[in-house]
Amino acid sequence: MAKCKETLAITNHRVISEDINEHETVYGGRILEILDGTASTSAARLARTQTVTAAIDDVNFIAPFTLHDSFCVESYVTGVGTHSIEVFAKVVGEHLLTGERFLGMTAFFTFVILDKSVEPEPIIPESNEEKMLCKGYEQRRKRKKAALNDRLSFNQQLSIDLPY
Repeated sequence: MAKCKETLAITNHRVISEDINEHETVYGGRILEILDGTASTSAARLARTQTVTAAIDDVNFIAPFTLHDSFCVESYVTGVGTHSIEVFAKVVGEHLLTGERFLGMTAFFTFVILDKSVEPEPIIPESNEEKMLCKGYEQRRKRKKAALNDRLSFNQQLSIDLPY
């Protein structure tokens, strides 16, 4: 069994002008790119084999990041399936000119283990935050499975004919 904190991955990013959109905030896609890289590290720390991003759920943009901010991405494993791993990621911003910290974003990632002979070990939460998140894993997993079935049906009804 592994502890959540053993899967913790942290990245820091200082906002620069190339990150900024026309609203003078960081592009959401840029943040998601950084989150995916950090979250994949958490999944790999548990699986110790190749994983791929299967889904990003419950993306919650809470507060924007602007020039003169930095943000810290923290991610760790919060749930384990037979061949899947759920990773929670949160982004904590800091206004560098004042030192004020704020919660900017949260999301859940699902990674799939490519080698089907590998089953991830169970995860053990210790902090209050870890316990709260891990406690909700089964409910999130059921909701995601139902949504996946809906998406599969939806996808089958989409046309891929020309023109595209």
